[in-house]
Amino acid sequence: MAKHEKEEILDKNGAARVLMIGDVVGKPGRDVLIKQLQEIRSRFQIDFVIANSENAAGGSGITPEIYNAILRAGVDCVTLGDHAFRQKAIMPVLMSGDPRIVRPNNLSPAAPGKGWTVLEIPASEERPALKVGVAALIGRVFMNLPGDNPLFAADKLVEKFADTRVRFLDFHAEATSEKQIMGRYLDGRWTAVLGTHTHVATADEQIFPGGLAFQCDVGMTGPFESIIGRKVDCVLENFRTCRPTTFEVASKDVRINGTFVDVDPVSGKARAVRRLNFGAED
Repeated sequence: MAKHEKEEILDKNGAARVLMIGDVVGKPGRDVLIKQLQEIRSRFQIDFVIANSENAAGGSGITPEIYNAILRAGVDCVTLGDHAFRQKAIMPVLMSGDPRIVRPNNLSPAAPGKGWTVLEIPASEERPALKVGVAALIGRVFMNLPGDNPLFAADKLVEKFADTRVRFLDFHAEATSEKQIMGRYLDGRWTAVLGTHTHVATADEQIFPGGLAFQCDVGMTGPFESIIGRKVDCVLENFRTCRPTTFEVASKDVRINGTFVDVDPVSGKARAVRRLNFGAED
């Protein structure tokens, strides 16, 4: 990174900086997050951290112990996706009303947990504390967990956040077209729509005309010598022979992927958006 680029990143000009971390995969993803997040928060002057952690337990789901460890590491809000309910042990946490964890909001009303929350970005020397609304929605294209139309659900969330200017959406979806639809639909009404689920960071981070920060997918926190976090040989064997195999979590070249957004504290609009690719040894 050139010197002027580093200076540009670190100069927030009074903005609040929110980091959205991509899908945390298994123990390697948890370990690198726990080891490196405080360094990332300090180095890049991060004010608030959201982390999709629905793959944190063995690559599928999350447990209370893992959830608490992720919070202790410095994550302020955990979001979930289509594997939200894969681990039964997390159900009491979801049903407790804990505001720091959200599952997709467009699931059945009878599903455990909350689909949105309002938390606080701490005050700094340059600005007061800010309320931040965080929500999750699940896409419908190529997704196994059924959800209601995410656009209608997004409209209802706008109403929920009527008194909250800063609004972040984790759109957990497969198709880039569906993610772009959501971003364009919420432009001017939302601070950021950042995609998760594919585990592959996209190079389309941008700010739409209405001030919304967008990216189709913020990537994966986990082992990159893999096929989206799983051991290469296991996945190849299944695809080559059609024999059932266990898709074990890989372990090498572990990185943290994410995207941070600088938010104007008055308007709630995005000022800047940048990708983060942080290796275990960085």
